[in-house]
Amino acid sequence: MTGELVMILGLLGVALVLFALGRPRMDAVALMLVAVLPFTGVVSVPEALSGFSDPSVILIAALFVIGDALVRTGVAQWIGDRMVRAAGGRETRLIAFLMLAAAGLSAVMSSTGVVAIFVPIVLRIARAARVAVGRLMMPLSMAALISGMLTLVATPPNMVVNAALVREGHEGFGFFAFTPFGLPILVLAILYMLAVRGWLTRGEDAPPPRRLRMRDLAASYAPDGRLARLQVGAGSALAGQSLDALDLPARAGITVVAIERRGRLGAELVEPVAATRLQTQDILWLGVVGEGFDAAAFAAGNGLTLLPLRGRDLARPGREYGLVEAMVPPGSAFAGRSPAAARMRDVLGLSVIAVRRGQAVLPGPASDNALREGDTLLLAGPWRVIRPLAGQRRDLVLLDLPEEAEEFVPERRRAPIAVAVLLGVVAAMATGVVPNAQAALLGCLALGLFGVMDTRSGYRAISWQTLVLIAGMMPFALALQRTGGVDLAANAALELIGPGEPRLLLAALFIATTTLSLFISNTATAVLMAPVALAIAQGLGASPYPFAMCVALAASTAFMTPVSSPVNLLVLAPGGYRFMDFVRIGTPFTVVTLVVSVTLLPILLPLGIAP
Repeated sequence: MTGELVMILGLLGVALVLFALGRPRMDAVALMLVAVLPFTGVVSVPEALSGFSDPSVILIAALFVIGDALVRTGVAQWIGDRMVRAAGGRETRLIAFLMLAAAGLSAVMSSTGVVAIFVPIVLRIARAARVAVGRLMMPLSMAALISGMLTLVATPPNMVVNAALVREGHEGFGFFAFTPFGLPILVLAILYMLAVRGWLTRGEDAPPPRRLRMRDLAASYAPDGRLARLQVGAGSALAGQSLDALDLPARAGITVVAIERRGRLGAELVEPVAATRLQTQDILWLGVVGEGFDAAAFAAGNGLTLLPLRGRDLARPGREYGLVEAMVPPGSAFAGRSPAAARMRDVLGLSVIAVRRGQAVLPGPASDNALREGDTLLLAGPWRVIRPLAGQRRDLVLLDLPEEAEEFVPERRRAPIAVAVLLGVVAAMATGVVPNAQAALLGCLALGLFGVMDTRSGYRAISWQTLVLIAGMMPFALALQRTGGVDLAANAALELIGPGEPRLLLAALFIATTTLSLFISNTATAVLMAPVALAIAQGLGASPYPFAMCVALAASTAFMTPVSSPVNLLVLAPGGYRFMDFVRIGTPFTVVTLVVSVTLLPILLPLGIAP
């Protein structure tokens, strides 16, 4: 063992301790390694920084953007809604559909992002189906982790291992090379979760309390006389006129909350500003601010069709507009003035539908009632205006947001574009028409060109901590190779187990990778273990692919502790789990994954002599 190897192993030991402690952050530790490695003389400064220009790092960054586009356009929520309808409230079907949906979506976007999206969806499902949350959250996290075994781009460790293959002069994995391993493991995971779901909750666990919804909020302010939904008919006197010219608040005691208009991609939302001109077939969402308004008479006299207003309609249109309750706090600039005098519609961008003082809703036009400190208001308007108000205004305090606020997506009408771009990127990667990183970058450019993502939202979508961690650890793997550390680990494994037992070598490699990922990021584990796997294959004179695939599969088997993956941390609190819950549930299935992987690897990726 050379002095250079001792230095590199010493740095590795320090990094592992810091990773395990979680202080400082993992990306900060990776930057420390980048800064210190050149002092060892093993790698140069350009080599220490080379990870930041690696194609796999660029690919991962682009995929974060594409994945976020599915969130911004509501595609992820659409999948969740369809899952709920298909399950029909039955717990067995809920678990199966939840795991299939989470794994399928995570196969093409960040698993952490998918779980973050699904947590509120699962909470809502649990309330509606009267199922304990703990029975659903861990199946969600397990499915999201297994998604890393489905496609090349499902998780960063896959791309790290693939990059290691390419650097050694081998052809990389295909887009669906992981699928034959991941699908049977996913099926087994669903069956396993159905079998052990009774272990996921304790006696005191119960279905979560029902959250406030907009129909509940509206009901407390007497919605029958406060909301109306009408459609502009052919020949209506309102068609072609601007809202400013109509002056509906003064003439009829109503205000237009939202306008639903048919567009090229289905229903679109038009914000009701003074210059907005109404068109035939527009659907008007009206807030009644006056007294004695007769919706049927108003519709008949103006060529409008009165549409039914059901409870589920209050979550429409397009999930972009909603209702919220706010309170006038002490010292508010609105106290002592009416909403009309304070120009609250112009100042807030929201319509005041009703005012409640104590337990009673004030009679008369809501806009004419002088407000007092402690009054609560029923406001209506776009979520993009409502949500930023929380904590930003001292003269109005938003109370508990209704559940529908979590379903707001800013670019719903561009969902077909996001799906088309995703399918195009996947097709390009699967066929190899262009390199993977180039295909993903072209997809990002298309999202920007069609207005799905802008520059600011694109940068926000990228997990910079993940990118810095990967880029910072790559030169460390190079240093281990140059100093003989990788060969040392590979030779030790060959001497301990022997070259005549390749399945045992695969099992040992799987166990080592899984164990290491308990203490550090699975991405960092893949960076360190991929060169070892390739060195073992070279020492055997065998194909590198089963050994590289073994590392990738093991890196996605982070079931045993809540700190093994951010995915597990996201479900820890909502599911009401303890640390040992992951140990009890995750350890047996880790063994199952090990057995399945070691059995399938030599069959699907033969261990024959590499060309």
